[in-house]
Amino acid sequence: MVDTQAERLEFALEPADNERLANLAGTFDEHLRMIERRLGVEINHRGNLFAVIGPAAVAGQVETLLADLYKLSESQVIDPERVNLGMQQAGMEEAPPPPGDEVMIKTLRGIVRGRGNRQVQYLKAIRESDLNFGIGPAGTGKTYLAVASAIDAFERGQVQRIVLVRPAVEAGEKLGFLPGDLAQKIDPYLRPMYDALYEMMGFDKVNRLIERNVIEVAPLAFMRGRTLNESFVILDEAQNTSIEQMKMFLTRIGFGTSAVVTGDITQVDLPKGVTSGLRHAIDMLSEVEGVQFTFFQSRDVVRHPLVKRIIDAYESRGRATD
Repeated sequence: MVDTQAERLEFALEPADNERLANLAGTFDEHLRMIERRLGVEINHRGNLFAVIGPAAVAGQVETLLADLYKLSESQVIDPERVNLGMQQAGMEEAPPPPGDEVMIKTLRGIVRGRGNRQVQYLKAIRESDLNFGIGPAGTGKTYLAVASAIDAFERGQVQRIVLVRPAVEAGEKLGFLPGDLAQKIDPYLRPMYDALYEMMGFDKVNRLIERNVIEVAPLAFMRGRTLNESFVILDEAQNTSIEQMKMFLTRIGFGTSAVVTGDITQVDLPKGVTSGLRHAIDMLSEVEGVQFTFFQSRDVVRHPLVKRIIDAYESRGRATD
């Protein structure tokens, strides 16, 4: 909801061009609705005449963002990823959650809470919606907070099982050269989720729950043909799914199940010419009711400060060579 004390900023995007305006706004104005949700403003338009209702400083940023995207619309297809990138480059922050609305999760190591506005909103979205996407660079807490939310839902009796899934995609190395059977070859890909579980629940408890199949850690290929009811399901490293694999995973969701999909669309290890299922899902599901997206940025990295600077350097060089 927009603040009743907010100001109204009116402007026109020139030259008036219906095709470019449709490209900017997206199907059913999905790009404008995305900006509204992210920044807590209201955007109205009639042709090339726009009005933004919100805090004066934020409304001014939205005007600049729309003007920049409109320039791009002449030569590029504007999609949700491009809109999100525009907000990132402009340093535009999401509207802060209401006071006292923070989600806190009790684990073996203590209380887990969001560090920064984006993590706070991510945890809140996971608790509120059946399907959530956490998208952004490494070190922003996407997987860690998803696992914490899964444990919280299990401990409170909201779900009966926790299912942790990853695609087994080779990142420049060949699985065939690794020793062991298929399960042993795939195990290293699942290790980060094991580590989060051990840290938050304890080694012995996790192993007991795995033995009872209450916690299942499995490669994505093992999900085909299943329906998961009363479960908390996490698909990690989702940028390495194909479109078909992503659709297959999302259609496994059953009654009483919550799903979180995490990934970094700048770190795709799929063969050349294969479209990332995560990138495709952003375009397909951005306006679907019951689905929420949280886009993390380098500023949300909670690892060593050097990691943030490394991510910024790669992103800057990537934009320069696009």
